[in-house]
Amino acid sequence: MHGPNTVAARRMVKRAAIQGGLEAVSLLAKSGLMPTARGLGAIFTLHHVRPAIEKHFDPVAHLTITPEFLDQSITKLKADGHVPVALEDLPEFLAQPNPPGPAMVFTLDDGYRDNDRFARPVFEEHGVPYTIFISGGFVDRTHSIWWETAEQLIGSLDQFTFDFGKGEISLRTRTLLEKYAAFDRLHKALACAHQDEIIAQLDNLARAEGICPTGIVDREVMNEQELRALAETPLARLGAHTIAHVNLAHLQADRMMAEITQSAQRVAMITGTSPTTLAYPYGDSCAAGPREFQAAQDLGFTLAVTTNPGVLTRRSLNERYALKRISLNGYYQKSRYVGALASGIPFALSGRGQG
Repeated sequence: MHGPNTVAARRMVKRAAIQGGLEAVSLLAKSGLMPTARGLGAIFTLHHVRPAIEKHFDPVAHLTITPEFLDQSITKLKADGHVPVALEDLPEFLAQPNPPGPAMVFTLDDGYRDNDRFARPVFEEHGVPYTIFISGGFVDRTHSIWWETAEQLIGSLDQFTFDFGKGEISLRTRTLLEKYAAFDRLHKALACAHQDEIIAQLDNLARAEGICPTGIVDREVMNEQELRALAETPLARLGAHTIAHVNLAHLQADRMMAEITQSAQRVAMITGTSPTTLAYPYGDSCAAGPREFQAAQDLGFTLAVTTNPGVLTRRSLNERYALKRISLNGYYQKSRYVGALASGIPFALSGRGQG
């Protein structure tokens, strides 16, 4: 088992390596090398969009960007020739023999209230359409957001006693490094087990400490009335994101299908029409694969998105249920990094993400 200092060191090394790579790629992109790497554009992933907040313990800081960074990102992409495209219109865009430029497609996961307050004005100022993927369990306050619960709970404890799957153990969480190590241990456990049981255990522990998991959801996520009002604005669309925001690959087939079907029904109750787009929760290769891609197609969606990184290419039209997205990461909030990622060069160099 690795101690908290080792975990922290790995975090720092990884972030430094990524930042160094983005700096190098931004220079390559600026020089005009590898112009074909950007393909037909990119789909971008966002979560929270809100003014910067100083937090002592912020284990999911990568999920938050500022409105200023979003504005700078769109400005940079436009300057580089990208054109705004609604996710729902992407198949038609990709089918064009001569698109007007590489697409920039914006998606936001989970339906956070700050998406309306802080992201919507930026999108409207630039005339950029966007799709928000919502989970019915968050909208109805029947399911918690485990990473938000864990941040508040671990941040308040000096000792975190938990069964990660092999019996209950106690972890010291007095120091900041110890808190990050405990959070990472929980994250790893959730990636390797049935999430329902672990999240229920986490929620019970939080309640015992006076923290209401669904109260956090109520504070952070838009309710039905807010989503309906947002969906009536010209640029916003709503997509399906399951009910429980659970790793679909861990589920039996009937539960997996029900999560997707009921999610689409919940969106339809809000907007009056069935959604044509789906985002797989977590969305990497361990959370969505051929079975889930086929389910999305069988259930009548036009397309579905993963969190696997990459740009759009001609092949994307034939891979509409496994589309790649590029995350706008809170750790790397510089417009040149967005340009570097949208250039496609990182994915071409690594041999990954060239859908």
